[in-house]
Amino acid sequence: MIDARKILVVVPARGGSKGVELKNLRPLGGVPLVGLVGQLVGKLDYVDRAVVSTDHPDIVAAAVDYGLEAPFMRPESLSGDRIADWDVLYHALLACEEMDHCRYDIVIMLQPTSPFRCPSQVTKTISHLLDGDYDAVWTVSETDSKSHPLKQLILNGDRLDYYDPAGAAIIARQQLVPVYHRNGVAYAISRECLVGKKSIKGDKTSYVVIDDLVVNIDTELDFKYAEFMLQQGFSPAELLD
Repeated sequence: MIDARKILVVVPARGGSKGVELKNLRPLGGVPLVGLVGQLVGKLDYVDRAVVSTDHPDIVAAAVDYGLEAPFMRPESLSGDRIADWDVLYHALLACEEMDHCRYDIVIMLQPTSPFRCPSQVTKTISHLLDGDYDAVWTVSETDSKSHPLKQLILNGDRLDYYDPAGAAIIARQQLVPVYHRNGVAYAISRECLVGKKSIKGDKTSYVVIDDLVVNIDTELDFKYAEFMLQQGFSPAELLD
């Protein structure tokens, strides 16, 4: 609880994954990805409840082993690869409120695919939500200028065109206004945003820029990068500040 606000952490971790099979159970540094989230949540003494939302019994077992709760199984209707984050969080929030006979004020989504997050980043995201009275706060990273929208191209039949015609005027990267992408480190969302506005973003949303290392695992190559970073001395365990 922070400022009399009850905090619910939801860890979405379905069993199906096309990029990396059973991704959420893959070990990094000897700990499954879902377990790394459990270790981190154990450092957040203001969390009132932390649950995993999954459809896979092995993920349930691993999550519980590392301190998360699994009070429900995610229904099959929410287990496909085209299910939005809102659907999963809304289901978890209402299920926990019914079981706990209480109202949670803030929902924190921590995806197992961002294993190098640290507690201070999560805390900063929540604090920013409360201080600014926002609907939501997302963590973001600056996008490399080589991937800037104005430098992207599309294939139009046998022709090559700019994704945005304004890209034709770009000569040097200094002309580009920085853009950012969500990095999966943390999402802090008010209950009113989830339930009232039926959104994880809402109308008044802010951000926390993460300048530190972020690895977001969607593919086998991402996983190899995470393992390489471990070899270089970056450790999720050491990042538990």
